[in-house]
Amino acid sequence: MSVVTAIEQKLAALQPSRLELTDDSAKHAGHEGAKGGGGHYSLTIVSPQFSGKNTVARHRLIYAALGSMMQQQIHALAIRAYAPDDLNSLSQP
Repeated sequence: MSVVTAIEQKLAALQPSRLELTDDSAKHAGHEGAKGGGGHYSLTIVSPQFSGKNTVARHRLIYAALGSMMQQQIHALAIRAYAPDDLNSLSQP
């Protein structure tokens, strides 16, 4: 199973209505931290579980869902985490 698939499966616990995950590892080839293992990823996720939570709390939910992957398979994770209401307010003029 690929790391991307494993990440997506673990994040399913957050019941996302939208999940976009990009493997950016190739952009970081030769990066000192990348030599120790683990890839670089960008994540956009929308989940009702983020409603009423600040950015730090949302990131903690994501880290908890990913568990030990954050110490082994994932070296860096750029996160954009939204509650459904956040997207509604962004689309309003």
